[in-house]
Amino acid sequence: MMVSRPALLVAGLAVALTGCAGGAFRPVSDAPVALGAAYRVKGTTYVPFADLGYDVLGYANWYGSESGNRTASGERFRPDWMTAAHTTLPLPTYVEVTALDTGQRILVRINDRGPFSGRARIIDLSRAAAAGLGVAATGSVAVRVRRVEPAESDRARLRKGKPAHALPPISERERLNLRRQLAAAGF
Repeated sequence: MMVSRPALLVAGLAVALTGCAGGAFRPVSDAPVALGAAYRVKGTTYVPFADLGYDVLGYANWYGSESGNRTASGERFRPDWMTAAHTTLPLPTYVEVTALDTGQRILVRINDRGPFSGRARIIDLSRAAAAGLGVAATGSVAVRVRRVEPAESDRARLRKGKPAHALPPISERERLNLRRQLAAAGF
């Protein structure tokens, strides 16, 4: 089979440009799952671990100014994707985040490390995740973060930068119970 010179030129250019697009960033993937070694930030040591029953109450903030930077998983940070940062859960991990003010729930994919300020702050959300949870206008919001194993269709959507299928809000009774638990913990 003979390939024309212009076709070779176009193919070579396409290969060169794909190298620019991906740079040294890791492709978005669920494998391998990485725990990583213990690390120290601002005098605190964090030890990553696989907690299959992770279900914690605390506070979330959101971040977005790191757009284009490398996440701890090696992927490119995209503030318009439903992602988050966590100090110790494996990368990636899927979690359900519930806003305790409204009961609204979303699924996010953890692909970065953080937050590193205060024990009550348990997750940093991307701008899109904060908007999806309805908390983009607030600086900090009370949340429940629970590790989940979503359907492959939702995992695939999140890996492609799309939101997972909508989750119904929790009941008012459950929301008030979680708020009481958070207050009892001193937060």
